[in-house]
Amino acid sequence: MNQQSHIDLFAGKRILVVEDEYFIADEVRQKLDHLQAVVVGPASSVEEGLVLIEQEKIDAAILDVHLGDEFVFPVAEKLDQLDIPFVFATGYDPAFISEEFSGFAFCEKPTELEKIAKALFASSTSSDWH
Repeated sequence: MNQQSHIDLFAGKRILVVEDEYFIADEVRQKLDHLQAVVVGPASSVEEGLVLIEQEKIDAAILDVHLGDEFVFPVAEKLDQLDIPFVFATGYDPAFISEEFSGFAFCEKPTELEKIAKALFASSTSSDWH
């Protein structure tokens, strides 16, 4: 599957975006809207992210690791418990990723949606989404 067909898999998916930098969050939202995804959020804090997970249907998530003075790991833990795929998107060194999440996809900012689509949808579980 080429990158274009991976990125096409965003269409119709409900994507949680957890990002505390307004302009980055808005750029990701616009790109996902263009790909016909439904953006859940964006949430700018762990608390907002957890509330959205409880209140909304979510197919996948894009998580900034560092949100102000907190890390996004409680949101990642909740998504993992619910078997919702996610990627970390951050400008920080991957060494900041908690050991328990070392097997999860990591994408550097600026957010590359092609790479994220491949990480989210190219796994064996992606067949459930076709």
